[in-house]
Amino acid sequence: MKASTFLKSTVILTVATLTSKILGSLFRIPLQNMAGDEVLGIFSLVYPVYMVALILSVAGIPIAISKLIAEARTSRSSEDIYYIQKTARILALILGAITLGGLITFSGPLAHAIGGLSTEPALIAVSFTLLAAPYMAVDRGYFQGFEDMKPTAISQVIEQFIRVLIILTAAYVMTALQFSDAMIAAGVMLSSLFGVMGSMIYLKKRLRHSSFKVTQTYTYQLRHFKMWGKKILSVSVPIAIGTVTMALFNVVDSLTIPHFLTNAAEGQTTYLYGIYGRGLALVQIATVFATSVVLPLIPSLTTHVESGHRQEAKKLIETTRWLTHLLSWPIAALLIGLAVPLNIALFTNTEGSLMIAITGFSSIFISLTLVGTAILQGMNAPRLAAGIILIGALMKAGSNALLVPQYEIEGAAAASGLTYFVIMVLNSFVIMKFVPIQVLPLHFSKIIWTTLLLGGPLGAVFVMTQPFEWSRTVSFLVCVITALLFVFLYAFVLIKWRAYDYEAVKTVPILSRFI
Repeated sequence: MKASTFLKSTVILTVATLTSKILGSLFRIPLQNMAGDEVLGIFSLVYPVYMVALILSVAGIPIAISKLIAEARTSRSSEDIYYIQKTARILALILGAITLGGLITFSGPLAHAIGGLSTEPALIAVSFTLLAAPYMAVDRGYFQGFEDMKPTAISQVIEQFIRVLIILTAAYVMTALQFSDAMIAAGVMLSSLFGVMGSMIYLKKRLRHSSFKVTQTYTYQLRHFKMWGKKILSVSVPIAIGTVTMALFNVVDSLTIPHFLTNAAEGQTTYLYGIYGRGLALVQIATVFATSVVLPLIPSLTTHVESGHRQEAKKLIETTRWLTHLLSWPIAALLIGLAVPLNIALFTNTEGSLMIAITGFSSIFISLTLVGTAILQGMNAPRLAAGIILIGALMKAGSNALLVPQYEIEGAAAASGLTYFVIMVLNSFVIMKFVPIQVLPLHFSKIIWTTLLLGGPLGAVFVMTQPFEWSRTVSFLVCVITALLFVFLYAFVLIKWRAYDYEAVKTVPILSRFI
């Protein structure tokens, strides 16, 4: 994949993922406003469990398909592409059924572990999505293997739009009918199934008319399933562990934070976790680029590595890291500086503002971790990436045990930042073993210094103006105006200081006009 094609794919996915993340994260705001922090708390406890179950049921198959199809295209084998797709679909159905059965069977003990019986109806409701989602995800991986990111992008938006529409409708109707918080949360979680079904219908229709479809039919036997199933799982399982990063850490939070909130009043644990969910919603948007770049990056890197194009692989890694730094630092600065007015504007009060600021700072390391993990996977080192993630999960649990009892949800946010920082360092160390890259080139340092230069005055202004007393409308307007001004100044300083990768910018037509 050429640099321009890669960046085009990334832009497509970033726009689509940003749209779906806005839909999939900001719905928590009206959900909290309509149904309260208790329902948001149940949602925040259950959703990470569902995401881990979903990723494990898919077992990294979509990304594995994109890698294997990229390899098959290199050798021009349509027969292999046919077997890869058919085997992946069968595996997805089997793994989805197993995960569905397991989640329903153990919903009681799992509910008790993450926050009490109030979470059990939501766990059962969302588990049915696991039967359809893996099958749908296979089609996304198929298109990604052909470097066509549009179907994935459009299907993401369709899925989230349907899901959010049903979430808000269910929350409004069930709250008006005075259902219990547990049942409202269950109705909200059931929306995932309808979103996946809508996405699946679109992908099936798109594939039916696609030029990528293998028109020739080959004889498919049990030996083909065994051979390709083993190959797909050998690639996909380590990828699944690496892909599960944020969801896995959120599950660690679900399992540990409620038990370590020892100073919380009785019945307040779920409420506090709902406050913690505010930070989780915002960090989803802060890391949208890193989440988007993973999908085109892995098959593209794999193609370069398989073809022996080491310099192209190095350039792709450097470009991706530069773009991640370019976007992550200013977003983090805005989340830190605007934590209080943003909290008032979105969630009506200032509870958890310090936690949001800490989470905002952590978003830098989260983004760099996601990209670093994807780089290792694309360079055929998924087991190393998976090992680092598992080390991080153990560290997250230990950090929660140390920090949450004393500092509550602020301690949990700090534990996340520390964990992601360590993973980022480990990823960088391993990547440098494969490719000789600079950890912090000069134009990276300029990005950091520009952010600090603008972020310092931003923080000072809000310390002096007492935003705790602002109304919701004033807070919203201040956030919008400040963000626009910050972005303008950030871009202006970077261009004047030439804090950019000129070769990377040249591949983006819109940006190249200004350089």
